[in-house]
Amino acid sequence: MAREGARGSRNAVPLRVRASLIILTLFLALGAILGGARVAAQGSAPVLLLQARGVVDPIMAQYLTRGIAVAEARQARLVVIQMDTPGGLDTSMRTIVQAILNSRVPVAVYVEPPGARAASAGLFVAMAGHVAAMAPGTNIGAAHPVSLTEGEMPAATESKVVNDAVAYIRSIAQERGRNADWAEAAVRQSVSLPASEAVDQGVVDLVAGDLAALLRELDGRTVVAAGETKVLDLAGAATESYPMTFLESVAHGLVDPNIAYILLSLGTIALVAEFYHPGAILPGVTGAVSLILAFVALGSLPVNWGGIALIALAVVLFVLDIQVTGFALTVGGAVCFILGSLLLFSPFGSEGPTVPQLRVSPWLLVTMTVLVVGFFAGALGAGLRAQRRIALQGERALLGQQGVAQTALAPSGVVWLMSEEWTAEAEDAPVEVGEKVEVLAVDGLRLRVKRAAHTNGGSDV
Repeated sequence: MAREGARGSRNAVPLRVRASLIILTLFLALGAILGGARVAAQGSAPVLLLQARGVVDPIMAQYLTRGIAVAEARQARLVVIQMDTPGGLDTSMRTIVQAILNSRVPVAVYVEPPGARAASAGLFVAMAGHVAAMAPGTNIGAAHPVSLTEGEMPAATESKVVNDAVAYIRSIAQERGRNADWAEAAVRQSVSLPASEAVDQGVVDLVAGDLAALLRELDGRTVVAAGETKVLDLAGAATESYPMTFLESVAHGLVDPNIAYILLSLGTIALVAEFYHPGAILPGVTGAVSLILAFVALGSLPVNWGGIALIALAVVLFVLDIQVTGFALTVGGAVCFILGSLLLFSPFGSEGPTVPQLRVSPWLLVTMTVLVVGFFAGALGAGLRAQRRIALQGERALLGQQGVAQTALAPSGVVWLMSEEWTAEAEDAPVEVGEKVEVLAVDGLRLRVKRAAHTNGGSDV
């Protein structure tokens, strides 16, 4: 009996253990099921939305290329590029086109909202999409080369860039099975089409009133992405926006010739104002920030760096003008600033066929030039008037005042008097550095001095 009881108690322990293991297994299984469902929900392939608004520039190219890479990493069902652009830089456009053509995820380029356009570089990008769609009231085309300046492009240069653009857009159109002849006409003759006619002529695939309508139309469509045939399964697919970063948005917003020129002009004024009034701080900080933002914008625009160099030379002349009496350097700085402004968006090389008319408004050019030149002329005039007041009204106040020789007077040099530097000539030259001197007379902006009585040489300085 005792042996049986012992045996029973030994059997009871494994029973409890087995029960615990069964319960634990059930919990683990339930957790795995719930966890798997959660992972499936998080990993469900979305439709990724990218924005292509404004000028096609390096910032946009970087953003769209990264967005397509993210879509590939997440195995997105579709990338939709929502576009409204007047065109942009050739290199940036080609970067975007290459990213779309090589994307393993289907890319739909959707020109929207109503009133939007896909002009110049936008036409190339739209043609490259696996799907090209437009909203009602939009247009596409007008890709003829334009000059960044007021003048016309030389005939030889125009022929070269046009032929290159034609070959490129025909290759894209043929790759996507679109109307290559019309695409060539868009480059050669700058033709453009509204949405409905673009569909009729085989330029784009469809017209969709909004994003939801676009996704409904594309559900079940077959496309070829990176050599692989795919059927778009968009029913119930979640859409997810992938915007630019804050810094990208700021930099992209600055890519406008007028904004860049305003920042450059105001930065020039503020920075030189700091040299006129050292320690004011605010002009220096404002000028530095404005110039940094200006160069961020100019780095993404086709600029003539000769124009930048002339504007920089103007700043140097304005700063040097602080130390030199007269208007010669001010006039030189004004001439350099005007020439630099005119050359700023006048590249030496040929313009790309995808570039919109990027140039500073003539009215803005005149306004900012007058403002900058007027500021420096006014500042110099105020300085000269102040010195004349000291020379004319303060002559009696200066007589008998004592200063310190900052350079040796042999007989001419510089003395420090009443918190200012003065050019002086000593009657009892030579006077050593640090010796005290006394003002005998004022001759315009020049002092006549002698050693001060009871001076102890340079020992008391």
